[in-house]
Amino acid sequence: MPFDSPSRQIYAQTVVTQESRNILLSPKKAPRLISKVPFKVLDAPDLRDDFYLNLVDWSSQNVLGVGLGSCVYLWSALTSKVTQLCDLGENDSVTSINWISMGSHLAVGTDNGLIQIWDVQNSRRVRTMTGHTQRVGVLAWNDHILTSGSRDRHIYHRDVRSHEMWQHELTSHTGEVCGLKWNSAGTQLASGGNDNKLMVWERDALRPLYKFRDHNAAVKAIDWNPHQSGLLASGGGTADRHIRFWNTTTGVSVGATDTGSQVCNLAWSKTTNELVSTHGYSQNQVLVWKYPSMQQITSLSGHSYRVLYLALSPDGQTIVTGAGDETLRFWNVFQKSRAERREDDGLSGVVATIR
Repeated sequence: MPFDSPSRQIYAQTVVTQESRNILLSPKKAPRLISKVPFKVLDAPDLRDDFYLNLVDWSSQNVLGVGLGSCVYLWSALTSKVTQLCDLGENDSVTSINWISMGSHLAVGTDNGLIQIWDVQNSRRVRTMTGHTQRVGVLAWNDHILTSGSRDRHIYHRDVRSHEMWQHELTSHTGEVCGLKWNSAGTQLASGGNDNKLMVWERDALRPLYKFRDHNAAVKAIDWNPHQSGLLASGGGTADRHIRFWNTTTGVSVGATDTGSQVCNLAWSKTTNELVSTHGYSQNQVLVWKYPSMQQITSLSGHSYRVLYLALSPDGQTIVTGAGDETLRFWNVFQKSRAERREDDGLSGVVATIR
């Protein structure tokens, strides 16, 4: 550039450099907007206010399953139609549900320690599995393996193709097992219990690979990061309040955040490195976090009881939360992928009832 060029900074009428002016004049990124109001509310009579249960799950076929008392109801997100799948009768109640990955079958755990497998399309119970002596509070599918956790402190791996009731029994927890989650590869299982412990198991192993004892309350909230292999998040109950992060390749802690409230559930976004947590005592809120900074993106309120239940929609954009206030609330929280943004997910409406 010639020495006497008028574009040189020494001739500028402002102290702002050309580079800074270019930044200031460039289009601004639209701010992230998350509605503070749920776009749909479902009444859910008899949705139990019990921290240790897992009564809400959303299938890959866009069908929401909900355990209410002795019954399981199905709500289609595409048609808003509600159907009753089963009724266990007056002598039993639903304590957990979990969809198989393809969304064709639903596992139902009961207060009497049984597990029922239901063919949803044909509304037909295909199997009842035994083994537990107390309620089955949590279930987790890994392909054809169904893992169950119970108040009897045992975890069973069950191959639903086999006539045997279970193939492996895991007995390291000394309190009720209330959290179970397989990683996406199906190679590691995380379990949490009322003994305040988080454990990580290799597939088919009878002893845990790691026992994490950092939580000071029951560990129900567990989820694996889908964007980073071996990154596990866990949340502790009222006396703990922390979300903790673990590297399950090395077995070390990689961070912790005090949320200020009982952590009831965790779910990672499918499309971005964000995390949603639901809470109980004392604020009953839903929080969205940016990882790894753990900067709080938003706080959602509306439930009047502990937000004990959480499920993520198949497209990864919507969450549904459930509480002892007997409502299910639907929130647009996470961003869709570019392809999914072009499609209408069919979820609309204001207020309905699950029954």
